Amino acid sequence: MTGQVVDLAQKFGGFSDHWRPRVAARLNGQDVRLVKVQGIFPWHSHADAEEMFLVWKGRFRVEFRDRIENLEPGQFIVVPRGVEHRTAADEEAEVMIFEPSEVINTGDAPTSDFTAPTGQTI
Repeated sequence: MTGQVVDLAQKFGGFSDHWRPRVAARLNGQDVRLVKVQGIFPWHSHADAEEMFLVWKGRFRVEFRDRIENLEPGQFIVVPRGVEHRTAADEEAEVMIFEPSEVINTGDAPTSDFTAPTGQTI
């Protein structure tokens, strides 16, 4: 995966399920994960890691307890470590996530159908 061009449209076209991030690349202990989203993800936080969400396609929102941030394609947000949040999209969206490789997508929320297998690559 390193030293090679990554075609995002091709990679996103390689899967159809929602809330199951795929690792497209790794660098400096971080994953570049691709995920398709639709609906509402559970509330959670990550005590030891920030997360960066970059919208590639569609509309995406990050909900905090005190506000909602709406993102369009080409926009990103960094969720600080330890901050409770949930993500959502009314229609399907494609999002890139940058976070440490060991991060579990559901953070401190109980294991559920939203908990993705770790390290799944595309």
